[in-house]
Amino acid sequence: MLRVNKVHKIQGRIRVPGDKSISHRAVMLSGISRGKGVIEGFLRGEDCYSTIACFRGLGIKIEDRGSQIIVHGKGLKGLQEAEDVLDAGNSGTTMRLISGILSGQEFLSVVTGDGSLRKRPMDRIAMPLRKMGAYIEGRDHGRLAPLVIRGGNLRSIDYTSPVSSAQVKSAVLLAGLYAEGQTVIREGVASRDHTERMLKALGGNITAENGKVIVGKSELHGTAIGVPGDISSAAFFMAAAAAIPGSRLIIEGGGLNPTRTGIIDVLREMGALIEIDNITESGGEEAGDIIIQGKKLKGINIRKEIIPRLIDEIPVIAVIAAVAEGRTTITGAEELKVKESNRITSMVTEMKKVGIKVRELSDGMEIEGENTIIGGTVESYGDHRIAMAMAVAGLFAKGSVKIKNSECIGVSFPDFEKKLKQVTLSK
Repeated sequence: MLRVNKVHKIQGRIRVPGDKSISHRAVMLSGISRGKGVIEGFLRGEDCYSTIACFRGLGIKIEDRGSQIIVHGKGLKGLQEAEDVLDAGNSGTTMRLISGILSGQEFLSVVTGDGSLRKRPMDRIAMPLRKMGAYIEGRDHGRLAPLVIRGGNLRSIDYTSPVSSAQVKSAVLLAGLYAEGQTVIREGVASRDHTERMLKALGGNITAENGKVIVGKSELHGTAIGVPGDISSAAFFMAAAAAIPGSRLIIEGGGLNPTRTGIIDVLREMGALIEIDNITESGGEEAGDIIIQGKKLKGINIRKEIIPRLIDEIPVIAVIAAVAEGRTTITGAEELKVKESNRITSMVTEMKKVGIKVRELSDGMEIEGENTIIGGTVESYGDHRIAMAMAVAGLFAKGSVKIKNSECIGVSFPDFEKKLKQVTLSK
C-alpha cells in the first residue's frame, strides 16, 4: 500500500521511463522488419514485457542487453505459429495491435490477457479486421478476449473509425501492411500517430493527409529507435509541480509528439508556467526537456476536441483541478470508461473519499476548486493511472492518502515512488 503525505513543493530534475506506446510499437514493428532493430530507452514495465513475450512466442529472437533491447526481425511474413496461447497480460495495446499483425498471418493464434483485459472491448478492432478478411472470434459474440485469429489473404478497406482510438487505427494500419491495395482509415478527431511515424521511419508505404491515413503493402527495415520519456508518466509530476506554488521541476527527454502534448496545453490554459528546451528527434519522434514552475492554477472547461491528446492524463488533471480556483468541467471523455477500469466512475468515487467535491457526468466529470483534501484510504482498481493520480492527491492532503493495490503502478512506472521521493520537499 503506497502512502503519500503533503509536501511543501516539488523541486529537482528527473527522467521518466520510456514512452509505453512507442516501446510497444518498437518491438512489434522491429519484429516484422527485416534485420536488426536496436531499441534505446525501452520502458521496462510489465505491459511492454508482455509484448516481448508475445513476439518471442511467435518465433522472434529478442535480447535484453540492459541499456538496449535487440530485436532480430524476420520481415512481414517471418512470424511462426505460436505453440501456446499468447498472453497480453494487462496490455490493451499489445492485444489490439498484435491482432492487426496476426490478421495478416496464415496461421491460427489465440490471444488472451488478465482478468481486467478480458473485460475490455475488442469488437472495435475485430470488426474492421473481419472486413479485411480475417477470421476473429471471441467471448460474448466476439466482443471479448480471449480472441481466436486466423489471418491471411487480406483485402484493403476504407474504414471510418467510430472512435478516435490509436489502438483501433494501428490495428487496421498494421493489417493493411499485408492487404492487397491501399487501406484507408479515417477519424473524426486525430488520435496518437506513433504507429504512422514509426512505420515511415522503418520504410513503410504510408501517408497521412486531411484526416485520413493511407497504407499499402510495405517492406520494413530494422533500425535504431530511441524511445523518449513517456509524457503520460511525466504528467503526474508535471501536474503536481504546476499546482504547487514555488515548485520548479525539469523533466529531461520527455516525448513531445503533438498528438500527446494535450497535457501541456491544458496546464498552460490553467495558468501553468511551462517551457521546452533541448529538443531532439529519433525515429520520427521529438523529445525535449520540460520545465515547470508552480503557481496557483484556475479551473477550465476541457472538451471533446482535445481529449484524444490527453486521454491518459485526465485522472491527474481532475486531481489538480480540485485545488485550483473555480470549477473544472471535463466532457467528451467516454473513452475513459473502457480503460483498465471505468476511470470516470473510479476517479469520482475515490476523489470523494478524500474530501473532493466532484460530480460524475455521462461523459466526464465536474470538479469544484479549492477543496481541502483530507486524506484517507483509496482503491486503485488495479489501474496504474488511478493509483498515481490518487498519489498526487496525497501531495495536497491534510492527512496521508493510502492507495491499496498500488503495485499496479509497475505496469508503466516501476520506480514511481522513488522518483516522487526524489523531488518532493516536505519543508
